[in-house]
Amino acid sequence: MTSHQNYIAHFDLDAFFVSVERILDPSLVGKPLILGGSKERGVVSTCSYETRKYGVHSAMPMARAVALCPHAIVMKGSKGQYSKFSQWVTDIIAAKAPVYEKASIDEFYIDLTGMDKFFDPLQWTVDLRNEIIETTKLPISFGLASNKMVAKMATNAAKPNGYLQVLPGKEKEFLGPLSVGEIPGVGDQGLKTLNSLGILYIHQLAEYPVQLLEQYFGKYGAVLSQKANGIYEGTVDNYHEAKSISTEHTFFENINDELALLGELLRMTEKLAHELREDDKMTKCVAVKIRYPDFQTHTKQIAINPSSYDDELYQIVKDLFKQLYDTKQSIRLIGVRFTDLTPASVQTNLFDNKIKKANLYDAIDQVKNRFGKKSLGRGK
Repeated sequence: MTSHQNYIAHFDLDAFFVSVERILDPSLVGKPLILGGSKERGVVSTCSYETRKYGVHSAMPMARAVALCPHAIVMKGSKGQYSKFSQWVTDIIAAKAPVYEKASIDEFYIDLTGMDKFFDPLQWTVDLRNEIIETTKLPISFGLASNKMVAKMATNAAKPNGYLQVLPGKEKEFLGPLSVGEIPGVGDQGLKTLNSLGILYIHQLAEYPVQLLEQYFGKYGAVLSQKANGIYEGTVDNYHEAKSISTEHTFFENINDELALLGELLRMTEKLAHELREDDKMTKCVAVKIRYPDFQTHTKQIAINPSSYDDELYQIVKDLFKQLYDTKQSIRLIGVRFTDLTPASVQTNLFDNKIKKANLYDAIDQVKNRFGKKSLGRGK
């Protein structure tokens, strides 16, 4: 008897925020588009494929992006709409998929292992993609492979708005000619180190002695070698409605400016707190995550009284960050996560100051919903 074959599909909505904006305003179709802050400041959150041709990419400073593509249309974005479209796609997948994981607002994994007894996994996935496109009008790409990592890389190869299956046993053949920078988890610093060792392509990494990789990357060296050989053990975690919300930011260049880091944490906290209030939720647990240039990642969390207010949550985020942060090191990535979400109705409203605060934040949210989430922000 042959052992069963794994089938993992990875779906990714192409330039998701841009696609939503174009559905809301069809006059934007085909035009170079940058979503993010104003032209003078902030960073690019995403951009259209027409803009990417000029070298613009997400997390790039806005001023540089506009210099590279001066004729691009710069927009703040209709944030409230993104979660609605994402939920629409989630509902279509949830109705059909045996096991699925929502990895982010625009990214999904589906585990079809064992389902090949009942249907052809590729045809099933093509049919699901067609249904998503016909129903929502959003472009979406997918990769189908034997594990999550190869499926995700197949999606990247299939973009924009395409699909690709990597057949079982063909993982190394597919990965070999790709740049090592395509491997999920290999950042700028990792890429520089690999390139300095003469490793430019995945087939070179696959053949490189693991012991030597471990001299440069520690335990992560063995992981890199496995990934290059198409081996990845991660499972598709069955999705349940969000028990947490989170956001993280990988810096364009490693940063050790504490004021700038606190400013980014403030922006993240305001964004997530606004999402909580939009969903009529509060958080009972706050976590902060830091990743250093050597990929060492540290997280600290604390249980709190239920809250969805920027000022209360930012104070906690700031305290956690200060406990975590090694001021002698630069930071590659920071993140904030709110877990143990609870309906806002459980909040005690016995005190006048709580009612006043609720009214204040209600007014703030009305302004943000009307003029964009970045229209109001706390003074540093």
